Amino acid sequence: MTFESFEKKIGVTFRDKSLLRTAFTHRSYINENKGSGMEHNERLEFLGDAVLELVSTVYLFNKYPRKNEGDLTSYRSALVNAATLSEIATELDMDSYLLLSKGESKDKGRARQIILANTIEALIGAIYLDQGYEGAEIFINKYITPLIDDIAKTGKWMDSKSSFQEKAQDKVGFTPSYKVVRETGPDHDKFFTIAVFLGDEKIAEGEGKSKQEAEQNAAKNALTVKKWIY
Repeated sequence: MTFESFEKKIGVTFRDKSLLRTAFTHRSYINENKGSGMEHNERLEFLGDAVLELVSTVYLFNKYPRKNEGDLTSYRSALVNAATLSEIATELDMDSYLLLSKGESKDKGRARQIILANTIEALIGAIYLDQGYEGAEIFINKYITPLIDDIAKTGKWMDSKSSFQEKAQDKVGFTPSYKVVRETGPDHDKFFTIAVFLGDEKIAEGEGKSKQEAEQNAAKNALTVKKWIY
């Protein structure tokens, strides 16, 4: 597979084409093609995650000089979470370039969203290594940070846990509790499913790359289930 069409799509021409290929290579593909001599994208994902956090932090710091740390953190979390990143990856048609195992390629559900989110982080890591910080910053500020206007306007940045707790205490007199339902993936790339309860009643579940993100998503889903729109 060649990635020239993707390079044209994003406006980035890689000096080292192998970095771009690695960014799209999932661990499952390597496991199925052990003699390929290729490597999977998890190291690039690790790097890209850090670069994305720094660039988005600087962008938000400059864009909102009057916002406090808590609001900026919430904005950033909404901007770089798996749901947002997978949407951007889908818009860029990154799914068409993924190198996956035969089994993994059949799964089009939530697992694919996570893979796409991880892949765009790996892509950022690859751009950083190939084009430097400025190249990564240009990409992020072209495709990711502009979404903050919509996030701020629609309230997607709001702290769902705080909102659900306030509603629950007011309406039913319970403080929500959270419990890890599933924990998958290697230590450096965990994926959590967490359930939120009111008393003994399970209200909803949420997923995320961290316990904090999964709890926020569980609370957000619980607000929808209970029709406590925030």
